[in-house]
Amino acid sequence: MSKITVTLSGGPAELIERHREWTVGSIGDVAKVSYGAGYEHFSHEGEFTTTSGGDQVPVFTWCGRTRVAE
Repeated sequence: MSKITVTLSGGPAELIERHREWTVGSIGDVAKVSYGAGYEHFSHEGEFTTTSGGDQVPVFTWCGRTRVAE
């Protein structure tokens, strides 16, 4: 299965500083990033950006957070 590199936008600033790029299996997936005591969720809303290398990549925007069950 191939992976797609995406750019994350929104959510906790510290998370975005460390994980600006992420990989997903499909552009329709929700990126679920473990952070603190939960998961930050990012989804594609149609936006794309151009990397410094000239590649077009989808932008996944923060859409919510879930906490880890204790």
